[in-house]
Amino acid sequence: MPNQKPLIRIEISKEYLNFSAGHFTLFSATERENLHGHNFQVQAAVTTTVGADGLAFDYVLLKRVLKTLCDQWDERVLLPQQSPYLRLEQRDGMLLAHFADEQIPFLHRDVLTLPLRNVTIEELAALLLARLREHPDLASRDLRAIELGVSSGLGQWAFSSWEQQTA
Repeated sequence: MPNQKPLIRIEISKEYLNFSAGHFTLFSATERENLHGHNFQVQAAVTTTVGADGLAFDYVLLKRVLKTLCDQWDERVLLPQQSPYLRLEQRDGMLLAHFADEQIPFLHRDVLTLPLRNVTIEELAALLLARLREHPDLASRDLRAIELGVSSGLGQWAFSSWEQQTA
């Protein structure tokens, strides 16, 4: 293929790309973790082409979008909206999470419900990747592939990836 531009991969991994959040993993209809928290880290790699000016794009934009996404989840308890094991109910100004025979109350201001089956790094990585791809500031860019990782601790990462389909 003549005149095909080479692809370049830009990796962004900054200490400030993080969020602190509480959660519990659901293992079955009767077993779950205790409520606890993590200092989650986020990183991304974007594959694109380099323009005539020697730039792929101003990736300050990518860092800004990632930081905004992290800030939305910071200092919240994250709960899954699509779990087969957890039922969420609004009652008396509270959000009640029903699990097995438990009724776990949360103040609305402390909780963020997400369109996930479970609050795991696997699900968080996939959701953050989808939101990154949908962001209007990045939608117009010539992005060929994105890989987004979420870590819940040292040496523990989940990565979700997307690649542009070519005809």
